[in-house]
This record gives sequence, C-alpha cells and structure tokens, in this order.
Amino acid sequence: MKRWLALYRSSVGKKAIAAVTGAVLLGFLFLHVAGNLKAFLGDAAPGVPDIDVYGRFLRTMGEPLLPAGSALWATRIVLVTALVLHLTCVVQLSLRNHRARPLGYRQAHYLQATRPARWMLVTGTLILGFLVVHILQFTTGSIDASRFVEGAVYANLHGAFASGPWIFLYLGAMTVVALHLHHGAWSLFQSLGIDNPDRNRGLRLLAAGVAVGLFLAFTSVPVAFATGILGPPSSNQASLPAAEGN
Repeated sequence: MKRWLALYRSSVGKKAIAAVTGAVLLGFLFLHVAGNLKAFLGDAAPGVPDIDVYGRFLRTMGEPLLPAGSALWATRIVLVTALVLHLTCVVQLSLRNHRARPLGYRQAHYLQATRPARWMLVTGTLILGFLVVHILQFTTGSIDASRFVEGAVYANLHGAFASGPWIFLYLGAMTVVALHLHHGAWSLFQSLGIDNPDRNRGLRLLAAGVAVGLFLAFTSVPVAFATGILGPPSSNQASLPAAEGN
C-alpha cells in the first residue's frame, strides 16, 4: 500500500495515472460516439429507432445475470472514478509546475508548448461544465422536463437539435473537446513512453486524426437534425418506453 501511495504522490505516478485514466475516458468517447451514430440507422422495427433499442440495451445489459441497471451504474462509477483521478492528477501536476517556477517570466517564450497544451486546464474546465449540461439534458431530462421522454433517445435528440441554440452550444463544446484531445492524445503517448523521435510525426498526426475524427462524428448528429437530414420521430415513438415499463 505504501508503494502505491508513494507512486501516486510522485510526479511520474501522477502522469501515469493521468495517462491511463485519459485512455479510459478516450475509449468511452469512441463507444459513446458509436452509439450516437446509430441515429442514422433508421428504425429497427416500425416506429422503433435503432438508437432507442441501443439505449434500452444500455439500461438492461447484464440481465438476467445482474439486476436491471447494475451494469450501467458500474460503468458510470468507473467513468466517474477515472474522471476524478484524471482531473485531480492534472491539477496537482499543474500546481507543482507552477510552484517550481513561482516567479513568472517578464515575457513568455513557448518553444515546444502548443496553444492546446497551454490551454489544457481551461478546455478541461469547459468540458466539465458541458458534461454537467449534457447529463442534465439527455440523462436526467432536467433542462426540458416537459418534452423529455425516458428512453426515447431519438425523440429527445430531435427535440434538442431540430431548432434553437443547442446546436451552436454543442458545436462549440465539441470544438473544445477536439482541442483538448489533440494535446491529450499526444500527452498520452509521451506519458506511456510510446513516443520516439523516429515516430513522433506519425503519433502527432494520429493524435490530430483522433481529435478531428471524434469532432466530425459527434457533430454529425446535431447537424443532421438541424438541417433536416434526420427527420422528426414517428408519432408512436414517445409512447414506446412507457409501454415497455421503462
């Protein structure tokens, strides 16, 4: 136990924890966007969007071996733990770096640090705020409770993005996420010791590709609703979850 605490307290250990938890959160983003893209698949059955079927799977996965919702909550606990550890280690590392140079330079010269690298705490804070809004809108339904229907994923997405300012909020938020990921993915390679002068160019391109790819994938759904590519839900979709007892 003492060795684990010593590792956590060291800068090397904090960088490793930040890298591993960052990889966990990045993996979640890939899975999340894959689920979002199911909005383009149409109906799995008449009046039942494929993305609604996917949403029901998330709530019932593990049954009957596990109680209803337990696997989903276990996943949420893992993600929240990873997020808290990631945030804590990044902030502590930033404070250590600041204390190591208590007196700021009269004129800063950034030789290697890119703008996304210098803005990581800012973009991370903005993402955290967006995450709260996202959960309140599409998980709890607290933002627009009068129109939110539990389990009607497609209808809830259409209600948010077919009109109104939400499309601009999400496009801006995904831009911030892409900036954060661009440097975050590259830092992940460095922290895990994968970087090397003979392949750093390729790794940087890979980090940029991950950021741009996730940006395009995530924004494609709200843009499709806003432009009418994805149409309104059928009249019986909103009543489906209630009929199934969800």
